[in-house]
Amino acid sequence: MSATVPVSREITTSLPIPLRHAKPKSGGTAGLQLAALRAPLVVKLVGANLAVVAILVAGWLMTGHPMSAAIILALVGVIAIHLLLVLVALRPIRDLDAVASRVWRGDFGARVKRSAVADQEVLRVGAMFNILLDSLVDDRARMRALANEVIAAGEIERATLARELHDSTAQRLAALLLQLSAAARDCKDPALAARLLAARDAAQELTEEVRVLSQTLRPSVLDDLGLVAALQKLARDSTNGTGIDVDVEFRESSALPSNIASALYRVAQEAVRNAVAHASPRRIRIVLQTDAATARLEVYDDGIGFDPGVVERSEGTLKGGLLSMRERVALVDGGLEIKSAPRGGTTIVATVPLESAA
Repeated sequence: MSATVPVSREITTSLPIPLRHAKPKSGGTAGLQLAALRAPLVVKLVGANLAVVAILVAGWLMTGHPMSAAIILALVGVIAIHLLLVLVALRPIRDLDAVASRVWRGDFGARVKRSAVADQEVLRVGAMFNILLDSLVDDRARMRALANEVIAAGEIERATLARELHDSTAQRLAALLLQLSAAARDCKDPALAARLLAARDAAQELTEEVRVLSQTLRPSVLDDLGLVAALQKLARDSTNGTGIDVDVEFRESSALPSNIASALYRVAQEAVRNAVAHASPRRIRIVLQTDAATARLEVYDDGIGFDPGVVERSEGTLKGGLLSMRERVALVDGGLEIKSAPRGGTTIVATVPLESAA
């Protein structure tokens, strides 16, 4: 241990010295050298060979021999053939770069094709790249399957809890409400009758809250009649007591899988809840459009709007709602777009592919 202490001190004290001078200088010869090194590979190869040809031509001219038109044409032909051969030789590397760019843009089905002009090293790199992409696709498929199972399990638990609240708790509260009403009706003491009526009103409010909670957890209409009916019920429930005009438009041409229907309903539910709680809108419009390839849900409100960047950097219930919507759509391999501005309303668009779900 004692032998390592001086080494550690020496390293510690010497670190600031190179760090102060590590910043590269801009401009000058160093800048030109760096720019030349960053040039594309084809430019480096062609430039190096042209430099060699220029040196040979200069040497030829220094000998005093004039260059005839035939020699100039021969040089031009050699340079053109050389440039063509370089482009052909670098084609496999450009293919690798093109596949990497496609994967970066989200096309995980891109693969490196076997090239007839590639050497063994490039072929080995392309084969390894394809193996990594296959592994990535398999991992994404497993994650998607696990996410679907998580969503399904969560919705089953929600449905079970909602059914228990509706069939057990709400029924017991309804029975208690009838007993309190009967007791208040038969009571001869006015003071006690007033207290029983107050208890009855409290039980009635609690019954309504349990019913709303049951529908919020998992609306039975979503399982019985589908997403459109669930959205229409969400619009009716959101209109009651708020004075907000909530409309539902749908252009549905294909049935949706249960996990996608559940995810889109949760997005609409969260978007409407955020609009009612934070935006003070006069109107909310829900548009559902499906075809053979995609399902698209749009929720628009004409409220006060917000700055999405500011909200996502802050802490609060609105940020939590936006993150929840993004996560739910991402779990079914979809995308969420949020368009809003202060005093400009808000539009939330969820797009989910149906082919991958199938």
